[in-house]
Amino acid sequence: MPYSTVIDRDAVEARLNDADWLLFDCRFELADPEAGRRTYSEGHLPGAVHVHLDEDLAGPRGPGTGRHPLPSLGEFADKLRRWGVDGKRQLVAYDSGPGAMAVRFWWLARHLGLTSVAVMSGGYGAWEREGRPIQRETPPSPPGRFTPVTRKDDVMDVDTLRRRVKSGEALLLDARDAARYRGEHEPIDSKAGHVPGALNRPFVTNLDESGEFRAPEELRGEFDELLAGRDPVDVVHMCGSGVTACHNLLAMEHAGLPGSKLYVGSWSHWITDPSRPVATGEEQKSE
Repeated sequence: MPYSTVIDRDAVEARLNDADWLLFDCRFELADPEAGRRTYSEGHLPGAVHVHLDEDLAGPRGPGTGRHPLPSLGEFADKLRRWGVDGKRQLVAYDSGPGAMAVRFWWLARHLGLTSVAVMSGGYGAWEREGRPIQRETPPSPPGRFTPVTRKDDVMDVDTLRRRVKSGEALLLDARDAARYRGEHEPIDSKAGHVPGALNRPFVTNLDESGEFRAPEELRGEFDELLAGRDPVDVVHMCGSGVTACHNLLAMEHAGLPGSKLYVGSWSHWITDPSRPVATGEEQKSE
């Protein structure tokens, strides 16, 4: 049975020698973009391919793009094929632990029509602490062949978002930490605050105290409360730059609530247009 949301480390270790499985190391630090490449060279899951957030999972920044625009989908599909993706193999992404970066790989692969792709709970940190197999070298994988089928139903552009949130047709969930959402501090972007009408759902809420993804039924209860009867397809996720927003999207899928969308540019894109309003403090959840 293919994995399409979250996978535990035992299941990954059991298939390390399976040629039908591909692993992707997505470790990355915003403050040190080369940290992931260094830690990968020091040790990674056997056979894992290194994937860089800025170079592979995002495209060049430009005026009005936000900090992590989507990469060229054609170029990303070419990279997937070079890494061995053929549309049939199981793909597993991981990062240092919480899944904050690996979820971007998960979302992009799904955006191109791949379905057997999952994020490893606990990430490399838990894997290493448990003494599981690690290697430094990576044998090349034979290139794969697949034809991407880009989804059209998993994103929402800013104009549609603004209109639908204002009218109450869409529920916008912001995955940033509460202080950034409220506008109390902003360590990265040029303005503090949030999109008017957005509710705060910090992505770390999806994890338990040990950093593992919480059980689907627990997540389901919390998201059901936020949705308040809405259809999941009317939910849009955002964060600072469209990366950790994918964590909430994954959590909803893991909880059996498929179909929500991503605002790719997120806060860093919203604030590029001074005509777009900015809110601070808490929003009241509509009943």
